[in-house]
Amino acid sequence: MSDDDYEFGAEKVLPSGQELRQEYRLIARARAWILSESPEPGSEMDGDVTEKLECQVRDISARGFSLLCTQALSRESILSAEISLGDAGERFVLTVEVVWCRDAEWGHRVGVRVLESDETDYLEWIEAVAVALTEN
Repeated sequence: MSDDDYEFGAEKVLPSGQELRQEYRLIARARAWILSESPEPGSEMDGDVTEKLECQVRDISARGFSLLCTQALSRESILSAEISLGDAGERFVLTVEVVWCRDAEWGHRVGVRVLESDETDYLEWIEAVAVALTEN
């Protein structure tokens, strides 16, 4: 898979001819780990409680991002995610909702929305994306 294979969404042009995104998006290399089942509040993501699905991240905004995954994720699922932006190594623990999932030749494209939660790195994520957007 190469970056040339990537595009956000299934259609090149929306039926209405309008863009639905309300925020600027950052095209970046990042990694995410999605838990197939959400852990109990306060538990660590590194535990062996559930399987982690490693995905590539593209098209990031403060409110969501798209994933390139080997497995399909169920629409409207609320999942725990850990995301690392670039080479900095800092990881953000987030709660996400699966908004859409589409088949692709090489796996699945998945769009997720970041949900506000006091038990996650939500505020730190918002700040990190804002900084990244101003640097680009």
